[in-house]
Amino acid sequence: MEDAVDVEENKSPTRREFLSMVGAFGGAAVMYQAMGMMGLAQASPYSGPIKLGQAPAGAKVLVLGAGIAGMVAAMELRDAGYEVEVIEYRGVAGGRCWTLRSGDTYEELGGAVQKVDFAEGNYFNPGPWRVPYNHYGIIDYCRRLDVELEALIQINNMAYVHSTKAFDGKPVRYREINTDFRGHISDLLSKVTNQGALDEILSEEDKTSLLAGLRTFGALNADNEYVSGNNASGRRGYERAPGGGVDGAPIANEVMDLSTLLSSGLWSRLATSETLNSSMPIFQPKGGMDMIARAMAANLGDLVKYEKKVTKISQSEDGVEVIYQDMANGDAEVTTTADYCVCTIPFSILSQIDHDFARPLTNVISSMSYNSSIKVGLEFNRRFWEEDEHIFGGTTYTDLPISQISYPSNDYLSKKPGVLLGCYSWGATAYQFSSMEPAERISRSLDFGSQIHPQMKQEFKSGVAVAWHRVPWTLGCYGAWQDKEAQYQDGVAMDRRIVCAGEHLSYLPAWMEGALLSSLDAISRLHETATNAAGK
Repeated sequence: MEDAVDVEENKSPTRREFLSMVGAFGGAAVMYQAMGMMGLAQASPYSGPIKLGQAPAGAKVLVLGAGIAGMVAAMELRDAGYEVEVIEYRGVAGGRCWTLRSGDTYEELGGAVQKVDFAEGNYFNPGPWRVPYNHYGIIDYCRRLDVELEALIQINNMAYVHSTKAFDGKPVRYREINTDFRGHISDLLSKVTNQGALDEILSEEDKTSLLAGLRTFGALNADNEYVSGNNASGRRGYERAPGGGVDGAPIANEVMDLSTLLSSGLWSRLATSETLNSSMPIFQPKGGMDMIARAMAANLGDLVKYEKKVTKISQSEDGVEVIYQDMANGDAEVTTTADYCVCTIPFSILSQIDHDFARPLTNVISSMSYNSSIKVGLEFNRRFWEEDEHIFGGTTYTDLPISQISYPSNDYLSKKPGVLLGCYSWGATAYQFSSMEPAERISRSLDFGSQIHPQMKQEFKSGVAVAWHRVPWTLGCYGAWQDKEAQYQDGVAMDRRIVCAGEHLSYLPAWMEGALLSSLDAISRLHETATNAAGK
């Protein structure tokens, strides 16, 4: 609950009030920038490669799970001199850092099997699909492991915002809503300024500067009004764009009146991609998100043992024992031991494994739920969004159950088929999609998407739909705390010889950066415990 703020006449704005005003007029990105300058918001605290120091002689660490957290832990512990063994359930590394390509087969919980039939070179990321510029840790590991990044377009003024309740269900270009919203706000603030409502807090010089800034910010005319004309159309688009020859003169289009704009609700989408972790620039690995996981796995080589299902975790005063089924060898039961263990298994899975963790950690594991999510990748015979609608990258937002459509930020102008993220939804909607067979999820996504892009059904080639509560190795998208404030320290605390790590044990949930930061913190404390014990 927000702190109560006493209002006094002629009182200077508090920091909270100031930031609220900044956010209202400048958007979330400007607000976060201001918070950063004031020391109230920070990006990832990653400050460079970890320096653990030398491992105790002969010390061994088991790492459970070869996702991002597990592989980061394994690489750094190995480099410090520990003997490392990584136990991984799947036949490949990466966990949720996962990419599906042509020829891949995926079987979800319940037995439904999907075979990916994309054109060669096309791919779909069911899990992470973006690397924000301020996720310094992941970017540094990409640099160190030679993972090539390219820009991912998050916001595209040519993409759409869409509501079934506005404009007869027709999509509107993002640039039109954005320009009109800024224009009308600037117009209103100009009027308030000229009427003297801000005289008590602004000098005459301040007012002159503010009005000049609003004319630029809001595309106002010389009378500080937001009206149809070249100023507005230079941002929101023209009825007839500037051209050459006899009919080269542009024709301005009509701005949307404020009442229509506000009642549409489309303005609510404008700040969606301006949060600290979603503002530009954003990157993606060339060729698919799992290029990061592949590079980490290649770095670790045969330290990772695949297709091993952990069934029991126990520890004593002398070490840790893990029992697993070797799925690549007829489910033979194997026991492995080590001095210490880093457990990165999602708590949704760990809660089903026999273990002897202390009661506080056990309580966290058993109480943590995992949020739902649905992602659908749709491949089309041609890139109609580029050819017909001039959309190159970016995201369309909608109130339809698919929530958004993301256009590929690679292979522009390609004549081969292209893949859209045709649905990305959460919560109750994701549960509804999860209850369907994969083919129906794809069909529904096409039905909804066709309300924005009528070409979809005609151009559809193939698709794949991943409902995260049916993904066998996570049973959900990311960890959701029952009471994070009360439980967090119990979850991250080292339990004798075992420490847990992953995105669920961070304040950047669902992000690879959160998993990485959690891992580095966990192995720092493990190393301290190990060196202290060795020194006794």
